[in-house]
Amino acid sequence: MKATQAIKPSEVKRDWIVVDAAGKRFGKLLTEVATLLRGKHKPYFTPNVDCGDFVIIINAEKVEFSGTKLDTKLYHRHTGYFGGVKTEKLGDLLNNNPAKLYRLAVRGMLPKTNLAKEMIKKLKVYAGNEHPHTAQVKVEVK
Repeated sequence: MKATQAIKPSEVKRDWIVVDAAGKRFGKLLTEVATLLRGKHKPYFTPNVDCGDFVIIINAEKVEFSGTKLDTKLYHRHTGYFGGVKTEKLGDLLNNNPAKLYRLAVRGMLPKTNLAKEMIKKLKVYAGNEHPHTAQVKVEVK
């Protein structure tokens, strides 16, 4: 009987994956992205090692939402001062800073450890169709 092999951080092979967000549902897209960042799609997945790939999301502004989420869903943050709760609507966040919206949503799907900080750094979000990582990209997901 063979034992399962655990991979070391130096043995991880990372790819660059481009995901086109145009016409896709926000939540379904982000669960895909979280899986790719975590590395769960690889046969040598090890929970205590960052085995995920780099993920580039293009056309971030063209993603679809169901229902009235653009007007009703709120994102809260705290400044650290008394009464310092700031609230933003999903629609405003999508128009002003889509990269922040995607990072907030994906961060919630990753483990709540220091490893998640390393994983979220591999997420690149671009509102338009072009990105500066064309030399690294080998895989494109449509």
